[in-house]
Amino acid sequence: MAKKEVDSKAAKAAKPEKEKKKGGIKKYLKDLKSEIKKVVWPSRKQVVNNTGIVMTVMVITGMFLFAIDTGLAAAIKALLSIGS
Repeated sequence: MAKKEVDSKAAKAAKPEKEKKKGGIKKYLKDLKSEIKKVVWPSRKQVVNNTGIVMTVMVITGMFLFAIDTGLAAAIKALLSIGS
């Protein structure tokens, strides 16, 4: 009798999955449209400001990595020149 209960519970759990698939794409697109309406898009001023910040951080990071690379290359050359 316990097996029948388990089987009936599994059958009930399987039914909603099939029901969810009906109208899946249509429902997805409808939900997508409603979610896009909720998005708060940044103003042009905010986009320009954020772009400037990102570019500045990229330049500073690039200069930092260039300095480390140049310093390590010079240190390796100095160590190799000592041995020869």
